[in-house]
This record gives sequence, structure tokens and C-alpha cells, in this order.
Amino acid sequence: MDDFFVRALLAAGGIALVAAPLGCFIVWRRMAYFGDTLAHSSLLGVALSLAADVPLIPAVFTVSLAVALTLVVLQRREWVSTDALLGLLSHASLAIGLVVFALLERPSAYLAEMLLGDILTVSQRDIVLIFSVALAVAVVLLLAWRPLIAMTVNHDLAEAEGQNPVLAHVLLVVMMAAVIAVAIQIVGVLLITAMLIIPAVTARRFAARPETMVLFAVGFAVLATQVGLWGSLQWDTPSGPSIVVASLAVFLVSLAVSRGRHA
Repeated sequence: MDDFFVRALLAAGGIALVAAPLGCFIVWRRMAYFGDTLAHSSLLGVALSLAADVPLIPAVFTVSLAVALTLVVLQRREWVSTDALLGLLSHASLAIGLVVFALLERPSAYLAEMLLGDILTVSQRDIVLIFSVALAVAVVLLLAWRPLIAMTVNHDLAEAEGQNPVLAHVLLVVMMAAVIAVAIQIVGVLLITAMLIIPAVTARRFAARPETMVLFAVGFAVLATQVGLWGSLQWDTPSGPSIVVASLAVFLVSLAVSRGRHA
């Protein structure tokens, strides 16, 4: 087996481990459009990393985090509705990123890699970074699990119980920005949100408790990334779309299995 493919399998597995739990919170809190906004802003981070000649992942994380925190602040001030605010920042950051790409005169092939993902770009250093982020997110989730769940169930009730739902929300968006930053090379800008959401939606049909849903989501995410990358290698298709197609296939199979159990 080629070294680049082994690296891709490891990197995709690491992303699945960290994306699936956060995807559960996205599904529970109905934050899919929020995830899209951060994903679109990551393209601006890519463009700025090229313009300033700085490392890709820190640049993407910084821009995604800045957009996420801007959203948190503006949502609390209630100047405009949340969906309008998300739409504004999502499309504006995507458009600015594309304009910067055009000004830099980068090859269209590089832009396609960023939009759709490319397993050839994964290095050993990327794998170390991905698993470092995965470990950090796992630790934060374990330590802040109760406040995160309380915030998800009811913001006011969480405050009444002495929790800090605002801080929990900030932690969640910081983790989402970190995952998007490390996932962009594998899944691509356009498909990161699908990677977060589809395994969580699949797991929801098999779990009665939040912890169980997270475990199922991780299993489905790891399965989809590995199958998707094998398909990408076999048929020479882009890695990101292949992973999402595999996730969709797992979801459809889960529907059939679920219906069979309740027939």
C-alpha cells in the first residue's frame, strides 16, 4: 500500500474521530447553517494564507474562529436575525476568498483541491496535527460535557443550574473552527459540513442517549471515511466527495436497517 494512502487513511480517521461528536451538537442545536458559514469562511483563510505566505491550517483556524466569535457577539446583540447574519457572513467570506484567489492568480487546480479535498496533500506533520487537535477536542468534550449538554437542552435552565452556557457555546465554536481547519485538506471547503452532519444524523436513529449517539456517530464517520478513501483510490475520484458519498450510503443503509427492525 502506498505511503500517501496510509497517511490519508490515518488523517481521515483522525478527522472522523473529532468531527462526529461535534456533529452531534450541530444536529442537536440545529446549527447546520452555522457550520456552513464556518466552512465557507475557511476558503478566505486559505486565500489569506497564500497572500501572507503563512501556514495553511493556522490561517484557516484564525479566520474561522474570528468569523465564529463575530457571530456569537452579533447574535447576542440581536441587530439582525440569526439566519440573515449567517447568510451574510457565509457568502461574504466565500466571495472575498474567491476574489483574493483571483488576484493571486493561483492555478484553478489548487482552488479545486481546497474546495473538494485532496488526499495527496496530507503529510506526516498534518497527521500529527490532526490527532493533536482530536486529542485536545476530546479532552475539552470530556471536561465540559455537562455544560455543553445543559446548554444544548435549555439555555435558561443551564444558567439556573449554575452553568455558563455562553462559555460553553464559545468552546463549541472554537472546537468547530479547529476541526474545519484540519479537515479542509481531506474533505474540502464545500463538504466539511456534510462530514459533520451525516454521521450524526445516521447515529440518531440508533441511540437513545447523547453519549450513545456520539459513539455511533464516531463509528459511522470512521467507516465512511475509510470506505470513501478506498473508493477514491479505486476509481480516481476526489477524496472529499467520495467520503461524503460513502457517508450518504451508510445513512441509506441505516434507514433500511432501522425500518427492518421496526417492521
